[in-house]
Amino acid sequence: MTETPTEADTPRIAAIVYRAEDDADGLLAAFAFDRLRAGDRLGGVVQRNIKDASGRRTDMQLIDLMTGRAIGISQMLGGSAGSCKLDAAGLAESAQAVTRAVAAEVALVVINKFSKQEATGHGLRSEFAEAIVAGRPLLTAVPEKCAEAWRDFIGDQGTELPCTRAAVEAWWREASSERTAALCAPGRTGTTGRQPDDRDWLWRTIC
Repeated sequence: MTETPTEADTPRIAAIVYRAEDDADGLLAAFAFDRLRAGDRLGGVVQRNIKDASGRRTDMQLIDLMTGRAIGISQMLGGSAGSCKLDAAGLAESAQAVTRAVAAEVALVVINKFSKQEATGHGLRSEFAEAIVAGRPLLTAVPEKCAEAWRDFIGDQGTELPCTRAAVEAWWREASSERTAALCAPGRTGTTGRQPDDRDWLWRTIC
């Protein structure tokens, strides 16, 4: 007899663990926007890095996956400083974007990263907890230096992925199919849903 898969078979929380030379921001954004175009209901935020002609990062934005809005999260400390600090107002708006996604019961919540701010109790740490407590499938990225803090935060609830598109696709294929099977099981209600409009314009906001 064939058993029906359950949501417990594949961890619903996944973290791309990346090194300094990896482009985790680009990977997460590309995956998210491709899934939106395919009709998956995603919410949360992905990161867009603004660079100058020399390739030096000059600004950071988070893109709200439900609206396409670009949220500035960095403040430059001067033209010659070559560094920036996080903008409190931008972080607050980003937190609201994640909260809306959790409340909307999207198929997947994406949060750009669990990094030093979250590891020390700041940033979007509360929004991570909100998504986890609500039982939403969650995808994020974690730098290697913060991997232990991430493991302490989630315990044994998640899985870690290498920084490759194939690994992310394989996890989501399993996690989404099991979630659909669980929702369609006898006595359960709910739909996976589809984005009602063409979201190609969203992808262009991060290119």
